[in-house]
Amino acid sequence: MIEQWRQWDVHPSVVIGLVLLGGLYVYLGGLAAPRRRVASFAAALVALGLTLNGPLHNLSDGYLFSAHMLQHLALTLVFPPLLLYGTPAWVVRPLVRPVWVRRLARAVTRPLAAGTIFSIPITLWHFPQFYEAALEHHGLHIVQHLVFLATAVIMWWPVLSPVSELQRAAYPTQLLYLFVLGLPMSLAGALITLADGVLYPFYAAAPLPRVFGLTPLADQQLGGLLMWVVGTIYLWVAASVVWFRWSAREEAGEADGAVPLEAYGALTPPRPSLRADAA
Repeated sequence: MIEQWRQWDVHPSVVIGLVLLGGLYVYLGGLAAPRRRVASFAAALVALGLTLNGPLHNLSDGYLFSAHMLQHLALTLVFPPLLLYGTPAWVVRPLVRPVWVRRLARAVTRPLAAGTIFSIPITLWHFPQFYEAALEHHGLHIVQHLVFLATAVIMWWPVLSPVSELQRAAYPTQLLYLFVLGLPMSLAGALITLADGVLYPFYAAAPLPRVFGLTPLADQQLGGLLMWVVGTIYLWVAASVVWFRWSAREEAGEADGAVPLEAYGALTPPRPSLRADAA
């Protein structure tokens, strides 16, 4: 039945992942962070849960390419920045304390490396043969989503790093980084949107009648536009925020463009009596 996509299915693997992530946050003292950061972390978990369960997930897995694109945008552009902003430095620091971990993290979170690590997999996964394989094999589909999540967190790190040991890029570099980052996504989205025929037979064979009246080609074009236009605009909005922060630094007479240490938040959890809600 076509109405099956409306069901709120809950997947145990997603619930386990959310519990583990939230439990680690609590165990390492994340709840001692300012309220706005705790709220951001909670919003990241909610966003991930809603993206991988329920109607959006059902539409993505069996009916609409455009819904799958919306799901991928949420996994890569919504969840990671909420997660990084909501995670205080003292939660991340024990995870990167081993020397080899810190060295590896420094290497992969530099802008050029981070952008490459994100852009290559997300582009390759949208090649029809890889995309179709992920749809037909559930285990591979899980791997696809894990790759998107991991590489997207790395991608956002030069902009929203929670710890000074793995510093954010300078504001001018962040602006250039966010602009260039949108090019591979825009190119892939444009190629999908402007394709003459259906690239993904899996969705052409989706149950009838078509959800929301979309034909397979119209569905594909809508999905391409989401990746092309919405993804690009989202990164432009992020770049605008960076520009305003840089402008504020210049007005304060600090025109070198470096991110100040206070942007990373407190190094250790505040004492209960001294806890403040400033970010």
